[in-house]
Amino acid sequence: MKIVIIGGSGLIGTKVANILRSRGHDVNQASPSTGVNALTGEGLADVLAGADVVLDVANSPSFEPAAVLSFFETATANLLEAEAKAGVGHHVALSIVGLERSPDNGYFPGKLAQEARVKNGGVPYTIVRSTQFLEFIGGIADSMAVDGTVHASPGAFQPISADDVAAFVADAVCADPINGTLEIAGPEKGPMSDFLKRFLEAKGDDRKIVVDRASKYFGSLVDEESLVPLGPAKLGKVDFATWFAKSTVRAA
Repeated sequence: MKIVIIGGSGLIGTKVANILRSRGHDVNQASPSTGVNALTGEGLADVLAGADVVLDVANSPSFEPAAVLSFFETATANLLEAEAKAGVGHHVALSIVGLERSPDNGYFPGKLAQEARVKNGGVPYTIVRSTQFLEFIGGIADSMAVDGTVHASPGAFQPISADDVAAFVADAVCADPINGTLEIAGPEKGPMSDFLKRFLEAKGDDRKIVVDRASKYFGSLVDEESLVPLGPAKLGKVDFATWFAKSTVRAA
């Protein structure tokens, strides 16, 4: 199959491209650096010519809420219009578990808008909703730090490795469109504060963890349902210890 990955130079795009090429597929990793910009529409017609599947893993260059919303609405609309003209038979989008359950997270409305566009865009689709990546645990700890202490939420957390995400997404790309949503998560579930504590200890970071239910995850409080699958989900194979043992953050 000919597969175009929008946002193909990023973490997940690169990993998925490697998997798909190993399976014998023709993969084009498209991004603004290659002359393809979904936000402006530049290069879409040419890169989608003859494509069987499009995977969208592009991200907003700004995390300001209005900019995020504008990016996902505009880029997704442009992409779906170009796909329809090119006769693309399957659109795969990577999204996030629990979007509806964290209304104060400024990033999530943009992803909800993206999903709505995909569902009504006229191109057969699969939406893959993922929990947070293990690779971003350090950034989460930093976002919750106050005067050298990490005020961590005890809400439920089920992070997944980028390698597992890429494997699940590659499988979705190679399968028929489901015209629906599937969810993926890591193999371990527990309090966010526990994961952050394990990360800081493993890294030799001496910042103290304070369990704080009032601590917010990028603007939203986290309870037992906010960020984890509530129904059937595909679970990855890489647990925290395995991921950390192979991670470059060990030496950071």
